[in-house]
Amino acid sequence: MNFVKDVNKHEEMWERQHELAAHKVYSMCSDLGGFFLKIAQILGKPDLAPAAWVRKLVTLCDQAPATPFDAVRVVLEKELGKSIEQVFETFDEKPLGSASIAQVHRARVKGDKRDVVVKVQHPGVEKLMMVDIRNLQIFALYMQKTDIKFDLFSMTKEIEKQIGYEFDFKREANAMEKIRRFLYDNNRKSPVLVPRVFPNLVTRKVLVMEFMNGIPILSLGDEMAKRGINPHGKMAEAAKFNILHSLSQAYGQMILKSGFFHADPHPGNILIGKGSEVALLDYGQVKELPDHLRLGYANLVIAIADNNASLALQSFR
Repeated sequence: MNFVKDVNKHEEMWERQHELAAHKVYSMCSDLGGFFLKIAQILGKPDLAPAAWVRKLVTLCDQAPATPFDAVRVVLEKELGKSIEQVFETFDEKPLGSASIAQVHRARVKGDKRDVVVKVQHPGVEKLMMVDIRNLQIFALYMQKTDIKFDLFSMTKEIEKQIGYEFDFKREANAMEKIRRFLYDNNRKSPVLVPRVFPNLVTRKVLVMEFMNGIPILSLGDEMAKRGINPHGKMAEAAKFNILHSLSQAYGQMILKSGFFHADPHPGNILIGKGSEVALLDYGQVKELPDHLRLGYANLVIAIADNNASLALQSFR
């Protein structure tokens, strides 16, 4: 009995320490911005960090410090070549969300009755983030001189390459349209919703797209509680199954059939709409698999499903 009490006491002590550390890391990353916000997003994953860290850091996926609207206006008008009032019928100055590279606002384009989302890059964020990454590379080169057993520098070069893609919203718009066409053309009904791009309102730092109505997946539990739905009841279980099924179908098709897929499915990029419909947002991180890797991975999935160890070993040969 004393042993159990001691274990519980130690767990409570560790939980308090994790809460304290999570708050300090959150504050540091929020204040520093740039690549440190990306680090916070990476650390805020259940498979990497204690629950207290996840609860705190995951909010930086879509609730990072926002850019003041006056600065947003400057970026928008410089990129679009017109005033906000000339382009938009309405424009909500309060952002729907903010992340490490950009923030999003709800608006309505002149002459169009549909609501849109306007994604605007934070001023100066590209330069700041690239400086952070190059500092990380200097540290990696220093570490390579020690007894470290893996190539940390090459990993930082890949990070630099992948993060660099996220600053080009024209590239993101093309990726979004490519994935949208694939999922919508190859299904009677796409397993996930993908926003439609407004191509005449896309620049390197501004991206206007269709508004997706829904709630962030992290808010689903709170929304169920508000409606008096038992989180462990049949209705909640059915909703969870539909959401997981939609995401697995979408990713299975993107990775195994197309080879071109959305590569950043963190909670801030997943909205849940009516009837448990899933909307997949933010196509700044996409990857394309060469055919030999795509087919190898497909064979591996089949081997795992069939519990066939020999086929699994041969998958990528």
